[in-house]
Amino acid sequence: MHILLQTMYALPHYYEILTTKNKTMFNFINNLFGPATDFLALVKNGAVIVDVRTPGEYASGHIHGSKNMPLDSIGSKVNELKKLGKPIITVCKSGARSGMAKGILASAGIEVYNGGGWDSLAQKIK
Repeated sequence: MHILLQTMYALPHYYEILTTKNKTMFNFINNLFGPATDFLALVKNGAVIVDVRTPGEYASGHIHGSKNMPLDSIGSKVNELKKLGKPIITVCKSGARSGMAKGILASAGIEVYNGGGWDSLAQKIK
């Protein structure tokens, strides 16, 4: 009986500790990766999708309406993209090159989001 009472007393405190740890972990992950982006809303509000893969990769499949601007030329496209006055979503095959492109465009003051792999983003914006 004594052990049962100790267990009943400890459970709410244990739950509180777990809840605090879960909140801390969520905050850590949120700070590391940022909040989730609503890509569908961005596209509906006029965001431009820029595919930074090579022309050959782009030709093998891409998001309808996206612009192909390979990563190695993205620096020279900054002014063109700024003139659009719209948020940019970068995509590639896996998210690595689009992440690099995001960094380049963000450092130029453009509102930009890494959409990751183009085929994954295509599913999110259906």
